[in-house]
Amino acid sequence: MSAELPPVDLTAASPFVATTAFDVTEATGTRVTGTVETGPQQHTPWGVVHGGLYCAVIESAASIGASTAVADRGQFAVGVNNNTDFVRPMTAGRLDVVAQPIQQGKTLQLWQVVLTRAEDGKLVARGQVRLQNVPLPGA
Repeated sequence: MSAELPPVDLTAASPFVATTAFDVTEATGTRVTGTVETGPQQHTPWGVVHGGLYCAVIESAASIGASTAVADRGQFAVGVNNNTDFVRPMTAGRLDVVAQPIQQGKTLQLWQVVLTRAEDGKLVARGQVRLQNVPLPGA
């Protein structure tokens, strides 16, 4: 990793992150938004979107925002706890993602992320991620 934050677009992502299909539309140190297109490629054997997708998107959104918040200090943020609640199942469709900080300190941050169905705004999952601010390698 360089002293700069990596790009957050899916074309630069690892295969794991690309599979989440999390398309970031806004990324600041106080808000991250985006969308996720869900479908059979993310299903459990029972035909619903796997909860691990929600956890990964929540972790990604919080990490992007928290890292952006401390980048000017030569730091990035790593998750130390992810608590995700699954509210309702989905089989396919677009999710809207909104992440915002609850607390941003010198060494730790707490972010809340909500995933809602784009078609009706109903909550699908929500999570809180505690992150630790750490130095960027080479910074």
